[in-house]
Amino acid sequence: MSGKIPYGRQSIGPDEKSIVEQVLSSNWLTQGPRIAEFEQALGELCGAAHAVAVANGTMALYLAMRAVGLGPGDKFLTTPITFAATANAGLLCGAEPVFADIDPDTLNLDPARVAEALARHPEIKVMLPVHLGGLFCDMDALADLAQQHDVAIIEDACHAIGGQWQDRDGAWHAAGQCHRSALTTFSFHPVKSMTTGEGGAITTQDPELAEKMRLLRSHGITRDRRRMTRDEGGWFYEMQELGINARLTDLQAALGVHQLRLLPGWQSRRQELVARYGRRLADVDGVRLMTRTDDADRSCYHLMIIRVQRRRELYDHLHAQGILVQVHYIPVHLQPFYQREYGFAPGDFPQAEAYYAEALSLPLFPALTDEEQDRVIGAVRGFYGG
Repeated sequence: MSGKIPYGRQSIGPDEKSIVEQVLSSNWLTQGPRIAEFEQALGELCGAAHAVAVANGTMALYLAMRAVGLGPGDKFLTTPITFAATANAGLLCGAEPVFADIDPDTLNLDPARVAEALARHPEIKVMLPVHLGGLFCDMDALADLAQQHDVAIIEDACHAIGGQWQDRDGAWHAAGQCHRSALTTFSFHPVKSMTTGEGGAITTQDPELAEKMRLLRSHGITRDRRRMTRDEGGWFYEMQELGINARLTDLQAALGVHQLRLLPGWQSRRQELVARYGRRLADVDGVRLMTRTDDADRSCYHLMIIRVQRRRELYDHLHAQGILVQVHYIPVHLQPFYQREYGFAPGDFPQAEAYYAEALSLPLFPALTDEEQDRVIGAVRGFYGG
């Protein structure tokens, strides 16, 4: 057996190391000029008027929900097939979770199930569609429902940066453009399509929401004389909201600026790898590939998800060969905390649970070589006798 192949891995080269060293030699390690530079570059990529950089994807979700006023007595709706942070962030706001089942083909929120949940829970204030693996939800259908029920949409696009989706009129929109949402959140964890080490961001077209999130990410404190109730001198500041330290550092922001420039090339490579998996695994009995949506060719795939028979056996078989496949995700409603605190139980969301029983994520990252991918494909085919 040769070296181990992870399911995802960051792409860091000598240029990134040099950029970070430049920041280390500067006067600003945090709260400096690199933050605005990164926010501008991200906003330009997404076509958003405002981008707010934060410490991680969880903080992006939390601050976005705080900005639209989610709080105690409210409910929020999302998919059970997501990382726990999507729902946890809403709980941190004091709100209560509502889940809607997934479409078994797209693996994203099923608009029909969302409509049912909105009708049952008029307290829902926020909807959080998750673009699983980088393939987009049906944003037109979800936005129509949100408008009918006066619900704000916050897109969890932590898997989708760099991708585009097509609306019902044929127009294309970048992840983060917020064409049918109030806000979009991103994560820059090392396994994502680009990284800042840890890190996250929120994009919006609304200047008031952007200003609110910038205040919240720094303890709710301002030194802006135009906002303060009084001014006792140059040292003076005011805490005007209950915020938190959710700031990104200049080290991370500088890394992010460079990674954004490389993202289009990485997107092309991810698409090549996904297409190659599709060609080589399409005829394997026991393996079902991701459904290709109309906008799949403009996705920046974060994950290569397959649905398989005998998942546990295949997982162990591949790990024994150094192929470190993963599962995305354990349904949030099956976590002990959510069952204990909110009464969720097995059987609540059958499509999500059926998907989880079969889901497996194959290695997918730009530096994955054809030879390494052949090793993965051969191991999967060999397991099923093909």
